Order: sequence, then structure tokens, then C-alpha cells
Amino acid sequence: MRAVSLTFVLLCCTTAAAGDWPQFRGPRGDGTADAKNLPTTWGGFGTIAWQAEIPGRGWSSPIVLGERIWLTHAETTALTAQQREKRLSDSVLKDFAEQFQAHAAVTLYAAEFDVKSGELLRNIELVTCEQPPPIHATNTYASPTPATDGERLYCHFGPLGTAAMDLKSGQVVWKERFVFDDITGPGSSPLLVRNKLIFPCDGVDQQFVVALDKRTGQVAWKTPRPKIDAAEGKHRRAFSTPLLVEHAGREQVVVPAAQWVCSYDPGSGQQLWRVNFGDGHATIPRPVFRDGIVYVCTGYLKPQLWAIRVDGSGDVTESHVVWKYDKQVPEISSPVIAGGEIYFVSALGVATCLDLKTGELVWQHRLGGNYGASPLAADGKLYFTSQEGVTTVLKPGREYHELAKNQLFGQTLASLAVCGESLLIRADRTLFCVRSAAP
Repeated sequence: MRAVSLTFVLLCCTTAAAGDWPQFRGPRGDGTADAKNLPTTWGGFGTIAWQAEIPGRGWSSPIVLGERIWLTHAETTALTAQQREKRLSDSVLKDFAEQFQAHAAVTLYAAEFDVKSGELLRNIELVTCEQPPPIHATNTYASPTPATDGERLYCHFGPLGTAAMDLKSGQVVWKERFVFDDITGPGSSPLLVRNKLIFPCDGVDQQFVVALDKRTGQVAWKTPRPKIDAAEGKHRRAFSTPLLVEHAGREQVVVPAAQWVCSYDPGSGQQLWRVNFGDGHATIPRPVFRDGIVYVCTGYLKPQLWAIRVDGSGDVTESHVVWKYDKQVPEISSPVIAGGEIYFVSALGVATCLDLKTGELVWQHRLGGNYGASPLAADGKLYFTSQEGVTTVLKPGREYHELAKNQLFGQTLASLAVCGESLLIRADRTLFCVRSAAP
């Protein structure tokens, strides 16, 4: 049926139910789910439960709360060609302006869909910004994924602003804004930890991590990043999403930056430990965690994957790095852990499986296509979705075992979400719900 629009052990004390998908990369924030009966193949009769039109553009992943799906999108007001040329020529982007888009205004929305039918129920305006900064052509103003505690929806749009919306009434409860120069547009999704909403602001001009009181939007703490040794401002940026971990009774929020990955106390914002990984910048992938080790991608120019023990204090670069790997590591997509292995796919479509404990290569295989979405591990399967809309389904294990390839129409940069026994796939203007065919 087609619907057309009508107008981590979870440590954040949320009222969201166990089967919900309340944040970027799911309940644990790591791209894993305890779901069953997820589809292996789709595209044929009975496998597309529904598809719904999305009113605007965005690459935020859908989240699921009970019988509702939420995602964000942006609607822009165009500039004339002459205005656009002037905007870009007056900025630091003038030497590569063809890669960027400029707009007269942008309005950011939260869209609510029905889980069963895909019907668009509400399309709620959250933030409006006149003369927004130019944005990279592959990005959108609504790329960060929202988070929910079951009562409110928390939407972050980088330097354009952050808003909390009451789910029942649809009213915006508070707004806050931190202006910083990220050049290419927003990318970091927010993290809820009990009564705090935590996100980084890593721009050309300033770099810090901030926690807002989720009830009021007031700043609870704000911690500057360590000194970044970079001659160019663009090498001080980062776009990663924080990850909450707990080890040996200590909670910590791990937030990669340019050059550094840092751990913070979620209550006070105090830096607990840090590791210097060199000249990496524009770091995007979200870390993953298992058994006292956090796995962090270092970003551009030469991406590496570092395994780091989280029981340190201060600068632990020389003492707590367990292993490093530097071949076909993604700049955008996050890794995922299944069993005793860690899996990831590079931007140019090379999938890699490493031994989790040693970092040794288990297998590597070219999937084809280009990749920005993060993989999903659930129901004994691995899902890798390309920018071209092809999802390759693999069986986790020590040998490459491909189960299926599935094609949907439309560009895809958003990561998959689990919705009961179905998958949600966001294409550029369409939200698909796919499931196994009925027997």
C-alpha cells in the first residue's frame, strides 16, 4: 500500500519501550538490534509494506517510538544564480564553490508517520534560519538524527539550532543555538543521558562539547576540546556522534574530535581521558564499544580504526591503544560489531571484517557502490546500504557469505532503522518500510 503525505543497554533513563529505535543507530547507539524475522530480500510482491513521501530533504535516520516514526527534514528558499554566486564568492568556499549550495532561507521540520500505514500524521516546524551558511552538495541541513525520551523529541541541526518538542502537543518547548563554522553543514546527532542532551560543536573557529538540561535547554556544562595542532581551520572540524558507555562502574561519553578522541563524565563534563590520533579531521563515524574497548575511526585524510581501552585517565595515547588498522577504513560510515568480529565498509564500497581482539584482517570484499550509511547487525544478518540504494545482506562470520542484494529507487545516505519485524529505509524523498514476504 502506498501512502502519500497529507499536509545500547539503554542508559539514558528513557520512557521509550524496549522495541523502540530512539536515537541514531538504535537503542544502544551501535547499529545492533535484538530483532527477529527481519527481511533478507525485498522489492518483490508483499515485501514493501508501504512507502511514504517525505515533504523535504534530509539524511537523518528515522527513529521509532511505539506506533510512530519520526524524522527531520529541511525546506529551503532558493537564491537567484547571481545571489548564489555572490554568497559563495564572498566565503572561504570560493575556490570550490561548485561543490556547495547556498540558500536564502531554510526551515527545519519534524515529520511524524504512522508505523502501520506510513501515513504522514504531522509535519511540525521547529527552526527557521534566514541566510543560512552554504552547505556541501551531498549534505543537508537536516542530517543529524533526532533522539527521544518518550515524552519529547530532541532535534539538533548543528549551528542552525537545537529544539525540544513535546510529542503529545507538537509544541516546541525550548530552542537553543550555538553558532560555529562547520563549513559543510551539520552532521553530529545528539545523545540523551538521563536529564542531559549532549552534542559536540567542532567547527573551524571553536571546538567544544556541550550538555543541555533536556527540560529547559539551559547549559548544564560546556567543555572545550584539547588543543588541535592544525594550520588550516578546516582541519579542526569534526561531526561525530557521542556514545555512552559504562565500564567498571564508570559512565563516560566518548566523543571523537579532530586529532583527538576524548571521554567525558556525562554529569559534570570533566574530561576523563584522551587519545591523540594525529592529523585526522572531519571525523564522522560514531564509535562502538565492547568489553572495555572503544573502537574509533579517525576521519580524513588517512582514515584508521583504533581500539582503545576506556579505563584510563589523562592522555593515554601511549598506554591504552590496543591496536590500529588502516586499510579501507570509512570516513563517513560507522563500524558495527557482531560476535567476535568488527565490520565496516569504506566510502568506495570495500567491506572489511577484522578480529575484534587483535585487529587482524579476517576478510575483505568489494561490494560495489558508494557508502555513507552505517551498517546494521540484527537477526543474524549484516545490512550494508549504498548511496545508490542497494542493500547487501551478509551472514556474519569468518568467511564472506552474501545472502542477498536488494535495490530500491532513490539515493540513500541515511542509516537503516529497525521497526518491529521491518526495516525503515530513507531515500532522498521517500521513506520505505520493508518486511519479509508473507508465507
